[in-house]
Amino acid sequence: MRYYPVHSGYPSYPEVNDAIETVFAEHGRGEVRMPPKVYVEFVESGDFRTMPAYLPALGLAGAKIVNVNPNNRARGLPTVMALTMIIDVETGVPEAIINATELTAMRTGAAGAVASKHLSPRQPATLGFVGAGRQAEALIEAMAAALEIEEVWVWSRTEKSADAFAARYADFNATSTTIQRACDCDLLTTTTPSTKPLVMAEWIHGGTHINAIGADAPGKQELDPALLMNAEVFVDDLSQATHSGEINVPMSTGRYDPARIAGTLGEVIIKEKFRSSPDAITIFDSTGLAIQDLAIAALAMDMEDGCELPFP
Repeated sequence: MRYYPVHSGYPSYPEVNDAIETVFAEHGRGEVRMPPKVYVEFVESGDFRTMPAYLPALGLAGAKIVNVNPNNRARGLPTVMALTMIIDVETGVPEAIINATELTAMRTGAAGAVASKHLSPRQPATLGFVGAGRQAEALIEAMAAALEIEEVWVWSRTEKSADAFAARYADFNATSTTIQRACDCDLLTTTTPSTKPLVMAEWIHGGTHINAIGADAPGKQELDPALLMNAEVFVDDLSQATHSGEINVPMSTGRYDPARIAGTLGEVIIKEKFRSSPDAITIFDSTGLAIQDLAIAALAMDMEDGCELPFP
């Protein structure tokens, strides 16, 4: 078994986007084995999740364990840290352990880029960001590899963070602004841990595509439930989205019927489902899938030699 620290370099976003698109297509064809992620809550703050999957077409199997601890920033630690284990499909012998902290942000960014490629009707596109943390960075970098960006509007609860994000992506004409102005865009991405709606339905015009990324656990939501009712919602995985995606709270309160879900991203990629018109509002409800972790882990293993760990 080998350990891959993944410190010397990362796969490029074009490579990651292609790998993530491939596994979503496998998901759309029903050719993956992947139960919903399991959440274990800590007593005081945060949780950790286990995420197993098997990709028969790629001969990949394994699981990721990932924590989300919102108070880690004050400790000088990442909010999200992760390890992925790859096992041999024939024997079950562990083959690799991969440092998946940065890879988790990248594969999530790639999912948003792939969704934008297939669901956003306009290019070049004006991008809006609600949230300006590490995940927002991964999303803009992944989207820059998938589509043409005209300008970027960003809002954060902390003005300093929004200003820093805008400065970092000045090449994309990025500007720090109000949340309502950030929502007046072609392609909106939300990446906050909010448990109350931040984006109001009346702020979103026809033809907008939204990547709803932040709601990845029960109780989280970023979008006005009325917006979900006005939109065509595509999920990454039906089981996970109904349990912990953007639709989880509106479903639990009876404000959203899961029968309204327009399809999965995989079904869009394989052209079984579509946005109904250029003027429709579309939403990609992303919870993060274990198959994404296997795909990017395989890329990281191809890039590094790693170091040998004795097992058993």
